[in-house]
Amino acid sequence: MNAIEKGGFSKILWLVMDSVGAGEMPDADRYGDRGANTLGNTARAVSGLRMPNLGAMGLGNVTEIQGVPPVDHPNAHFGRMAEASPGKDTTTGHWEMAGVVLSDAFPVFHDGFPKKIIDEFSRESGFGVLGNEVASGTEIIERLGQEHQRTGRLIVYTSADSVFQVAAHEETVPLDRLYEACLVARRILDEYKVGRVIARPFVGEPGAYRRTYNRRDFSMAPPRDTVLDLLTKAGVPVVGVGKIHDIFAGRGLTRSIHTEGNTDGLVQSEKAFLEMDRGLVFTNLVDFDMLYGHRRNPQGYARALEETDAFLPRLIDAAGADGLVIITADHGCDPTADWSTDHTREFVPLIIHHAGIGSGRARDLGTRTTFADAGQTVAANFGVGPLSFGKAIAI
Repeated sequence: MNAIEKGGFSKILWLVMDSVGAGEMPDADRYGDRGANTLGNTARAVSGLRMPNLGAMGLGNVTEIQGVPPVDHPNAHFGRMAEASPGKDTTTGHWEMAGVVLSDAFPVFHDGFPKKIIDEFSRESGFGVLGNEVASGTEIIERLGQEHQRTGRLIVYTSADSVFQVAAHEETVPLDRLYEACLVARRILDEYKVGRVIARPFVGEPGAYRRTYNRRDFSMAPPRDTVLDLLTKAGVPVVGVGKIHDIFAGRGLTRSIHTEGNTDGLVQSEKAFLEMDRGLVFTNLVDFDMLYGHRRNPQGYARALEETDAFLPRLIDAAGADGLVIITADHGCDPTADWSTDHTREFVPLIIHHAGIGSGRARDLGTRTTFADAGQTVAANFGVGPLSFGKAIAI
């Protein structure tokens, strides 16, 4: 029996562990990411991970993870997904999951943004600009933060991703002014198809600056309908938790919940899922990527993995008898990589759990050829679509 095709689940929790990759993809060398394995390398760096719940679900069957051995009889379906789109960024990964596979990668700016863009941004936003270079966010804020506070000029930087990042101290530039400037940048950069404009507010004093959870992402709008659009058009509630709203430019959501880190994201997801009789809760847990992956901190990454694992039984309980839980990621960000501080081109894990699966019904889902299989599965369950890409997973 294929419960998905029969619409067997009244509600679905789709949990994206941002950047929790499961090993290099075959084309990783094209991205400079040979040897990347976020889960495997993090586990080795800390002499083993303690993740009994994800382990029982079959995560250790997906890739070698010290401390999380493979199991003979997992209590969830398990596998991994390959990214069909070029790139390794948040927007590309989430859009593909939701059914939009890109043929061309978003552009990147290895030497900073052209003078024409910066001049137009400065003229229309009313702010001068510092930086305009490829940089680590924490490093450039520490280096230019004092000058920013003295002059009021915004710190602009980018990375190996298609991002225009704008940093400002919350006491120097109020949040509403920072967001307004980012909207100006978003309007200018649509022509250039830059994936995201990111507001990066920070607080503190020179030598002790720290970024806050008032970050906002201003993404391009998806070029066509995603599974979220199809669901809301069909009257199916869709709740976005964390930066889902920002990634999809607010489209396809009936409700959005701002979060401040992984713990808050998990608690808000549980609450939304418990309150829901029918529909989708779509959650992004950002701390893996923002706090630990880019900062190349495997110890912090390991703690975040173990804390998420410890919370999972609550989400399974919230699913009840007619709910489905999908756990995956959007790309890698190997915290042990010594070649850059950027995302890594990796497979992502795919774990699917529902009631009754412990009775020997768990399946090895193998390697899916696109992230869109996840979105197609959600679409099929609620009787919308089909999406242009992906194959629904029989459960």
